[in-house]
Amino acid sequence: MNMQSRRVQEILGLKGASRDATGLAAAVEKGLPRSALLRAVARAGLTGKARDALLYRVVPLATFKRRTRLKLHESEKTERLARVIALAELLWDEQTAAQQFLNTPHAELSGRTPLESAGSELGARAVEDVVMRALYGLPV
Repeated sequence: MNMQSRRVQEILGLKGASRDATGLAAAVEKGLPRSALLRAVARAGLTGKARDALLYRVVPLATFKRRTRLKLHESEKTERLARVIALAELLWDEQTAAQQFLNTPHAELSGRTPLESAGSELGARAVEDVVMRALYGLPV
């Protein structure tokens, strides 16, 4: 069992899904509950307007209010956010330190924060690259 998939599912609050990457993929394809997005945003450690901006970057406010389940593209964005958070927590092994990393501009990300970079799949891959190099003691 992939530890990162398990942590992503825990961040998203997925209890009934199979505890592997295949189960996570199936849950995303089915459409995550909107509570999964709320949980991921809360785990990112933002408050106030910054928290709302992250939430509404994934699903616009009017859409969020009327939905109970996210569409596929929204579910994919939510899973990507949770994946970046899970990887940061793996690196720092402490939620507060991971949140600080996620919300601090990083030179390897063109001065953007990891959360800002994770807005796109390519940006999330750049964050993953930074984290993996740090995990393995490579220059970052």
